[in-house]
This record gives sequence, C-alpha cells and structure tokens, in this order.
Amino acid sequence: QVTGHLDDCTCDVETIDAFNNYKLFPRLNELLESDYFRYYKVNLKKPCPFWNDNSHCGIRDCAVLPCPSDEVPDGIRSGSYKYSEEANDLAEECEEAKRLGAVDGSLSKETQQAVLQWTRHDDSSDSFCEADDIYSPDAEYVDLLLNPERYTGYKGPDAWKIWNSIYEENCFKPQNVKRPLAPGRGHTFYKWLKGVCVEKRAFYKLISGLHASINIHLSARYLLQDTWSEKKWGPNVTEFQQRFDEVITRGEGPRRLKNLYFLYLIELRALSKVLPFFERPSFQLYTGNKSHDAEMKNLLLEILRLAKSFPLHFDENSFFAGNKKEAAKLKEEFRLHFKNISKIMDCVGCFKCRLWGKLQTQGLGTALKILFSENLIEKIPESGPSYGFQLTRQEIVALFNAFGRISTSVRELENFKNILRNMR
Repeated sequence: QVTGHLDDCTCDVETIDAFNNYKLFPRLNELLESDYFRYYKVNLKKPCPFWNDNSHCGIRDCAVLPCPSDEVPDGIRSGSYKYSEEANDLAEECEEAKRLGAVDGSLSKETQQAVLQWTRHDDSSDSFCEADDIYSPDAEYVDLLLNPERYTGYKGPDAWKIWNSIYEENCFKPQNVKRPLAPGRGHTFYKWLKGVCVEKRAFYKLISGLHASINIHLSARYLLQDTWSEKKWGPNVTEFQQRFDEVITRGEGPRRLKNLYFLYLIELRALSKVLPFFERPSFQLYTGNKSHDAEMKNLLLEILRLAKSFPLHFDENSFFAGNKKEAAKLKEEFRLHFKNISKIMDCVGCFKCRLWGKLQTQGLGTALKILFSENLIEKIPESGPSYGFQLTRQEIVALFNAFGRISTSVRELENFKNILRNMR
C-alpha cells in the first residue's frame, strides 16, 4: 500500500525503490564495510540528563563489545591528524603518534593551525547534535560490523518512555493533541499536522521516519532461534505487520513508511550537497593504508555523484523561506529540539540500541547541518583548510552509516513486500 507520490515532495516511492535497491545500496554497503567507516567512537556511559534512570537492560543481546585499541587502524586513532594531506606521507610520525597517542608537536605549522581550527569548529553553534566528547576516558571505539543493529529484546515501558519523550516534548506538538497510538486519535492529530508550517511538519516526519527505519531493522533481523548451539536472525513478518500493517495499525503503518521515504530524501539531498567538501584533493579517508584509502575515497565520490544524479531531489528551499527574523527563530528552535533528541539517546537502557540511536541521530543532525550550510559549502577553497564549513570524522562516519541504515530499511521493505506477496 506504500506507493505513489510523497507529501511535501515531488518524488514518489517507486523512483526511490529503483534508485536505492539497484544502484546505491550495493555501493554504500561496500563503503560501510571499510575500516574508515566501521569504527565509531562513542561514550555509552554518559548519564541520562532528563531523569534518574539506572535501569540498564540485562539482556545479553543489549551488550556492546568495544574494540581493543590495537585493533583500530593507526590513522584513525591518531585523530589529531584529521584529514591533512601531508599526514598520509608521515609514516614515522605515525609511529610516534602510536607511542604518544598525540602528534601535535610533530606536525607542521600549517597543519597545527588547521587542527586548531577544526577543534574550534567542532564546538561551533551550527551543530544539531549533542556530540560525545571523544577525548573522554569513557569514549571507546566500537566496530559497527561486530555490533549490528537488530532485535535485542529491549521493549516495554522503558523503550516506550524514550519515544514518548521524543514525540511529546520535542516535536512542536501541542499538549492537547495526542499522537495516534490508540484507535480514533489519529484524526485530530493529522488535522493538526496539516495545519502547521512545512518545517514543523518536516521535523515530525523525520523523527517518525527514523522510528520506522529502526523498527524495520528490528523486524528484519529478529532473533528467530536461540539455542545453546546457535542463534539465528532473520525477518519476522508478524513483528513487521504489528508495526506497519494498515489494518492492524488502523491506517497508521503506511504513513510511518512514507515518512521513512521522506527521511531518505532529506539525507540523500544532504549527500548530494556535500560533494564539494569531499572532492578536494586535501580530503583523505585516512586509515594509514594508502592504496585502500584512495580506493575508498573514489568509491565515496562515486556514491556522492550518484546521489547528485538522483532525478527528483527534495527542495529544501521551502524551509525557512519566509520573514527573515521569523525564519531565523524557527531554525534555531528546530536545531535545539533536535539537539534535545540527541541528548535523550543517553537515556536508552539497552547499550546496543543506545549506540545505534546516537549514531543515527548524529547522522541526521549532520545531514541537517549540511542542508543549512549550503552557502558555506559553495565557498570551500580547493586546497587548504575549509574554515567556514567543516565535518569531523565522527560526523562523517555517522552521516554515511545513518544513511546506510535508511537505505537498508528501504531494501528490507522490498523483502517484506515479496514475503507477504508469497504468503497470500
């Protein structure tokens, strides 16, 4: 039932399916398996800032396995290099970095300047996310391939409290309008949603799309068999139908899935816009393996150019287009609401869900930052540091992995459609 035109867009579901499933998804998957993109640094020990919550999930599938630091490639660990071109030629300094854990003293003046600039920029006010302090002793590298997002058994009141807090307090929604969880509630909710400005409507759809995407992953990688000899993960059709079937959800499921496609278009648009940042010769996916790094950069550019070639992009010019003062105020509200949602991720009791929640909100926050920095991106110089617009390695890894999750959801949707067709 999820077909045809998408609200607030010029695009349709079928165009996205064909583009994603046959062109983009296979290439993106290959990129995300590379060393640069599989290691993400995260602090899973931050306390919940909104309520006292010590209820951590005791289920073993909730656990996250951090990496021993010697497994993380040198180039990624010597983080102060970030992306300087000359860093690729400094093998002996890399050795020193390994011994000292920091390389500032051995960098050239120009690179030191750039590093300072990056650090300053990392704390700047254009960020949509509450990013982890990656220098904190509690921040650890996690291999995302060894800790896949899938069903962990984390559900019930604790999980509900997280989503409730996101929707009820952070989606610009008036208190008296209930979101459609129970029968009969949906009517007034959608009447309200239609009546608000396009930005607030988009905000709700992005969060709903992210929620739908996460639910698809949990249904597609469900624990089907758990014996002492083996665990088997795979698609659980019943679970999928509980969340998305039109009859069971009283019309709500297809709306959620359309919001997933809306989220896909927003993140795809960001990828198409950020191409100039990655095209510069000075940008390197630096892990220390020179030939592999060059190969992955080529693949990255291929993916971004493919994103740019998509025929029916979302037009973000409709956002914040009215009165300048009002628009600036709304944009700031938008940013702060999203920042709040990124903080709520530290309240998730299941560590694996927390990891993927933090990564996906940071990825979406980075996509929004890109869309709202278009003028700065256009002014990026071809060589030397880009002072106006910068992305940290964390943001880059989150941006592509978050889009990888949405791309996977669209692909999994195709699988579920086929399974359901064959069951009829």
